[in-house]
Amino acid sequence: MDQFIINGGKPLHGAVRLGGAKNASFKLMIAAALADSGQESRLLNLSHIGDVEVTKKTLEELGLHISTCGERTLFIRTNGSNNPQVPQFAGEKSRGSTLFAGFLLSKLGEAIIPMPGGCCLGVRPVDRHLEALKSLGAHVEYKDNYIHLACKQLVGSHFRFNKKTHTGTEAMIIAAVKAEGKTVIDNAGLEPEIDDLITFLNKMGAKIKREAGDKIIIDGVKHLKGAIHRVMPDRNEAVSYAVAAIATKGDIVVENACKKDLECFLQKLEEAGGKFEISDYGIRFWYDGQLKATDIKTAPEPGFMTDWQPLWGILMTQAQGESSIIEAVHNNRLQYTHQLNQMGAKIELYNPSVDNPENYYEFDWVETDQNMHAAKIIGPTPLKAGDHQIPDLRAGATLTIASLIAQGRSVLSNISHIDRGYEELDERLRQLGADIVRA
Repeated sequence: MDQFIINGGKPLHGAVRLGGAKNASFKLMIAAALADSGQESRLLNLSHIGDVEVTKKTLEELGLHISTCGERTLFIRTNGSNNPQVPQFAGEKSRGSTLFAGFLLSKLGEAIIPMPGGCCLGVRPVDRHLEALKSLGAHVEYKDNYIHLACKQLVGSHFRFNKKTHTGTEAMIIAAVKAEGKTVIDNAGLEPEIDDLITFLNKMGAKIKREAGDKIIIDGVKHLKGAIHRVMPDRNEAVSYAVAAIATKGDIVVENACKKDLECFLQKLEEAGGKFEISDYGIRFWYDGQLKATDIKTAPEPGFMTDWQPLWGILMTQAQGESSIIEAVHNNRLQYTHQLNQMGAKIELYNPSVDNPENYYEFDWVETDQNMHAAKIIGPTPLKAGDHQIPDLRAGATLTIASLIAQGRSVLSNISHIDRGYEELDERLRQLGADIVRA
């Protein structure tokens, strides 16, 4: 398996252009499959990342025709298909397998999907997704590590998620768009990637609208046509390069970065003393003196994203004072802190005192949970190079940035996690002045 070999200690300078958002791209590809037979959609600004490639292969196995045109464009043409089974590799490599269910139930009245995989961030139950699909009339069974869903006709419903769920909201939208009648989703996710999905589906002929608060209303339609859509820029990638610029004491322009998608991060960055400048080209991020410790708690949109949390952790190792991170969205997303401590960071895990953890956390709380959900970070600390295994996607970006800060030679293994969500991260970092090679 490939590795990153990094010689750290060099500030990063230059400009980088964002690709299409990982958390939008593969979902838009699945949505394109809802079009009537023979219709073609064109998705622009897709990144060359693992999740896009896995989704492409999965859709091809399900009978769609997909072709590449230009650097970042896919043509997706629907064809007749009688295969209701999502291949096992789609479950192993991606957590989006429930998103295929709505497409297959609409087309065939049946879906067989593998248990979702992706990054190991603790318990990530699909029961919220499945309850939403059940409300639309799907019958659900578990057999041989697959989820079997069936229905004669999906029918609109009024459903409320008990906790916010980004992917669950999208799974229900994809299922409900061609269901019979009206669907109302309460406590729906507010992420801009969901809005990107809604925009694309409405271009295809869907009737989806948001109401004030967190309600989404869908009037089912019988037919959808192909459409052309440009995938929104990747805001997680934007934050990654922002942190890399400031943590290495450098200066990077992130082209296409969008202020409205980064509001909470920018507020915290300003509080910590990180510098940024918003313009028509995107956002410039640079280091301009000692950072100060700043606390965060992760939350669903419009809060501080859980995907940004590990990146913020590495930034706080270089800040003056004691900061705290509370991870309230996933129940095991502080694994990377052990490796940062091995590199010289001063991070202590703990559990905050909470009266009602069932309501405080976005994950499903259980009394037997042994994971720590908060971290105290004391900085600034110099980091030392080392050899590390990458446990998940964002931790991979975090350890890469840590290695860029550290003096000496670091070797990062299991970088396939990084490739799932970052396009040619090593090459882009080299262009910014990093000493990094893939071996």
